[in-house]
Amino acid sequence: MTIVAQNRKARYNFSFLELFESGIELKGSEVKSLRNGRVNISESYAREEGNELFLINSHFSKYSNSSYLNHEETRPRKLLLNRREIRKIIGKLNKESLTLVPTKIFFNKKGFAKIEIALAKGKKSHDKREVSKKRSWEREKKNYK
Repeated sequence: MTIVAQNRKARYNFSFLELFESGIELKGSEVKSLRNGRVNISESYAREEGNELFLINSHFSKYSNSSYLNHEETRPRKLLLNRREIRKIIGKLNKESLTLVPTKIFFNKKGFAKIEIALAKGKKSHDKREVSKKRSWEREKKNYK
């Protein structure tokens, strides 16, 4: 598994409840820019539209060697999941106040582009402070040993 892009902000801003591995529908020039590592998913999220899930606001840079067949950089991209998984995710999104956040994009062993998405609940500011306190305390304990 080759990780291409990670969303480190998501771990700080959200607490993950459940992780899903999904395929992503890409055009040829998008795959080329993904292989070059020119992808940003830090501000992106997933949304339901007509019993399908779409990745919104992800930035795939234009591939320099592609001519007129280049792609839009921030277009919505369809997530490829089983119908059962989609229904499960949509049910939880509607019932609870959760968000679908992409955590990383990677290539699996067969060479297919996959994206890991998480059902997440937003953290409050006091939760974020607690986490940073714990991390700094652990760092200090390591230094004294």
